[in-house]
Amino acid sequence: MTVAEVLVSVRKYDGRLHWHHPMARLGGDEHGVWLGAQVGTGYSKGEVGPVCTTVEPRVMLFPRDAWWTALFQAAPAGLEVYCDVTTPSEWPNPAQVTMVDLDLDVCRIRATGSVFVDDEDEFARHRVQYGYPLEVVAQATAAAAWLADALHDGTEPFSSQYRSWLDLVD
Repeated sequence: MTVAEVLVSVRKYDGRLHWHHPMARLGGDEHGVWLGAQVGTGYSKGEVGPVCTTVEPRVMLFPRDAWWTALFQAAPAGLEVYCDVTTPSEWPNPAQVTMVDLDLDVCRIRATGSVFVDDEDEFARHRVQYGYPLEVVAQATAAAAWLADALHDGTEPFSSQYRSWLDLVD
């Protein structure tokens, strides 16, 4: 793995490995660190992988000290924006970023611009199963509500700014 390549490593609250995949470091701005994945990037889940391969260019944003990450997908992906509510991203070294997935997802559909919150049932179930602390629940629900508003009203980087990063992905 080169310094320009970063391993994105997502875990569940119990420590199990969830999604993990390589991406290229594109740069950073006031919103955070941007990584990109070319068509054909393999995504692994848990100890199995890769289980899927990208069919469109995509970029991910890892904001500083926020309880979410954002995935922006070029066409033909049906979901233009897919945000995971997570613990704040940590960078144990320049070639790895990691966070804990807290189940809630906030998405925007490309064709209609509709925004929805997904996996609220999974969040409720895991909140009990894993014993999410009250602070984690509060941060996660606040992040999901903020993301839903931001994706709906076009707050940057969710309006157009991400497109300049997508242009950098070959």
